[in-house]
Amino acid sequence: MDKRLGMATMCIAMVLLPMGDAISKSLTAYAAPFEVTVWRMIAQAVFFLPAAVLMRRHFHGSMFSLGSFLSACLILTVTLSLITAFATMPIATAIAIFFVEPLLLTLLAGPFLGEVPGWRRYAAVGVGLIGALVVIRPNFITFGPVALLPLLAALAYALNMIVMRKSTRARSALSFQFGASMFAAGLALAVLVLASWLGVGLTGLTALPGWGPWAVAGAGALAMVAFLMITFAFSKVEASLLAPFQYLEIVGATAVGYLVFSEIPDGMTFLGTAIILASGGYVFHRERVRDADGTPPRAEEP
Repeated sequence: MDKRLGMATMCIAMVLLPMGDAISKSLTAYAAPFEVTVWRMIAQAVFFLPAAVLMRRHFHGSMFSLGSFLSACLILTVTLSLITAFATMPIATAIAIFFVEPLLLTLLAGPFLGEVPGWRRYAAVGVGLIGALVVIRPNFITFGPVALLPLLAALAYALNMIVMRKSTRARSALSFQFGASMFAAGLALAVLVLASWLGVGLTGLTALPGWGPWAVAGAGALAMVAFLMITFAFSKVEASLLAPFQYLEIVGATAVGYLVFSEIPDGMTFLGTAIILASGGYVFHRERVRDADGTPPRAEEP
């Protein structure tokens, strides 16, 4: 029962994330992606505070550490990169490129975590990166360097996962994420204040249409709820079983992009996405096989 509940919660979270992305994309029509990022991070932190009070018994270990600060910097990089990409690219296309993240994590887990994959997973990563190129190339021609921002977001997210894995050895995931969220909101606000002090032209919440502040609050609330659902899901179900459900975000992003912005990915985007999904699915399959065997990841035992 717990596993089914965890998987259902993960599915709902994957639906909520593209909804928050759609709101952020809508806001970029009235303000710079940087400002939208700052507003969203602050709103997310504000909504996190009462949730943290309700879930305080799940906090273990220090909340504020070097790891949570590094995570905050990486989270800001992910959010700003994606929102900037959403401003000019279809959401589904940006998310498809972003989903090379599990493949990048597979590569980075060796030098940073000592989890050396075998040749089969290395081959799957190579195929997945080819799929990413299939998506990126035509979009780079159309949108320019902005098409590379989801790739930067994927790299930052993979690095964040490594920081989180190391940091949560001494503290609960909720404690770590709360500290990271507070750090991220504080950093975003500090940069916004500095930009204002330097005379950089900023839109400001008051310049948004009447629904703008409500949209900012909605984006922050959706991000916070999705995060709590993902945390809950991972507390009930092993990561290797939940991992494939993350790809539902691509389906949700495609649906939201079509319904809200009338965006339909082209054939090359669909092809590249299919390649990325297939390679990522194989990586997860090898992970589950390894876990079932009870053997540690070693290069000579793929």
